[in-house]
Amino acid sequence: QVQLVESGGGSVQAGGSLRLSCAASGRSRYTMGWFSQAPGKEREFVAYISMTGGRTYYADSVKGRFTISRDNAKNTVYLQMNGLKPEDTAVYYCAADSGYALSNRAADYDYWGQGTQVTVSS
Repeated sequence: QVQLVESGGGSVQAGGSLRLSCAASGRSRYTMGWFSQAPGKEREFVAYISMTGGRTYYADSVKGRFTISRDNAKNTVYLQMNGLKPEDTAVYYCAADSGYALSNRAADYDYWGQGTQVTVSS
């Protein structure tokens, strides 16, 4: 079983930046994704990164602003969030996919962290 722990959330003003981290247990490599969920809304895809970091994909709403990366030596995945907007306010979750196909669907991910709150004020 994989355990994931997010950190780095907080409150910032519009236009500011945050870097979220997701630490994974063990030394296994998985496709890793970031998802966001605002109160009363469905969980939405944000970004994913392949096992070796060679391929990334982003939701249209965050392209050009967010960057996903990973440091496999540290078993950690990052989400650099620049140019934050109030509509980015949500709980952000990292997730691990043990399958072979890259996916932007939450249902395809097998393990989830507890989430970290990001609040962007205007």
